[in-house]
Amino acid sequence: MNIFFEVLGYVAGICTAIAFLPQALQTIKYKNVSGLSLTSYIIYCLGVVSWILYGCYLHSLQMMVFNAISLFFSVIVLVLIIKHRLK
Repeated sequence: MNIFFEVLGYVAGICTAIAFLPQALQTIKYKNVSGLSLTSYIIYCLGVVSWILYGCYLHSLQMMVFNAISLFFSVIVLVLIIKHRLK
C-alpha cells in the first residue's frame, strides 16, 4: 500500500483515539456531566465497538487499536454520566 495512505491512516487513528481525552480529563477533574448526553455516548460507544469488530474482520491492527483507545476514553465518560445520573 502507498506509504502516504498508511501514514494518513495512523494520523486519522491517533486523532480519533485522542479526541475524547480532553472530555474525559475534564469530566474526571470537575465531576460535571450535566451538559453531556447519555444517549450520544451510548450510541458512540456502540459504534466504536462495531468498528473494532469490523477491524478484527479485516485484520486491521490500526482500526482495532485506535478504536480501542477511543472506546476506553469514551467509556470513562459514559460511566461517569451513568454514575452521576444514578445519584
